[in-house]
Amino acid sequence: MTKIDVGIGTSSSKVILIGEHSVVYGQPAIAMPVPAARAVTETTGCQGAIQLHCAFYDGILSESPDKIAGLKKIIPVTLQVLHKPEENIAVSIDSTIPVERGMGSSAAIAISVVRSLFDYFKTPLDQKTLLRLVGISEKCCHGNPSGLDATAASGSRPIYFTREKGPEWIKQTLRSCLVIADTGIKGETKKAVAALKQRWTQGLSVQSKIEKLGFLASHARKALESAKEEQFGRILLDAHHLLRELGVSHPFVDQLVHIAMTGGAIGAKMTGGGCGGCMIALAPNEHTAKHLAAKLMRAGAHQTWIQPFGDEMSA
Repeated sequence: MTKIDVGIGTSSSKVILIGEHSVVYGQPAIAMPVPAARAVTETTGCQGAIQLHCAFYDGILSESPDKIAGLKKIIPVTLQVLHKPEENIAVSIDSTIPVERGMGSSAAIAISVVRSLFDYFKTPLDQKTLLRLVGISEKCCHGNPSGLDATAASGSRPIYFTREKGPEWIKQTLRSCLVIADTGIKGETKKAVAALKQRWTQGLSVQSKIEKLGFLASHARKALESAKEEQFGRILLDAHHLLRELGVSHPFVDQLVHIAMTGGAIGAKMTGGGCGGCMIALAPNEHTAKHLAAKLMRAGAHQTWIQPFGDEMSA
């Protein structure tokens, strides 16, 4: 196929609205794309070995460090799928998604890279192929990923996800805004998951809380589909209280949740693996969302994003 000068690939970040941790135990989770923070990749021609240019590395791909093993793996594999030689291209990544904050940075970057390579070689890319390729990168980063991050970040609507059935698109009708606040503290997903698993295997009473989180996720879907904002907000806050009781939140996240709830939020909670990372707050409108974002920044948040709900959300 005839090549074009530049191949462009983009991807949204993502947040989990509800269901983090409990999804590991078979309960449902809801996640949504967040185009307000995104990854953009450009693929261009060059001479010789594959070049990679990103915030973590600048040089020959084959000589890149293990911390970007996912990219080191996915670029050659994608070229093999495209039946193209593993040479004479340069891949440049620009991402505004913070790393290790529960916003799906690794999945979003991988999505943007695959899309840019297919665009460069003018080859159609279907969703199944995209997710299969991104899954290769995610296994390098996370070991046994559920696929939730990649599915949410590559889509345009919230998804209802279980390990058993996979993703189901949610036709939500809210017209409110989501405020995402980054604590500036790296999340510790593996630590939080391991600690919770240990408590589970030791027979401590966590099962009822996990089941309650699943119950809340099911009701959250109904609230999203029927535009019941107040109910959805209460569900978010209830979920946060359960996650805090399970020991996977963080004092600063709890503080930001309290500030949001006293500043006009309908609901608020931690998001992602926990022990740091980000929190989310549901605002009734853009004006309140901007007020909340400013208040959270004054309280010490590292940065914030405002993501309106809508029928279609895509990068």
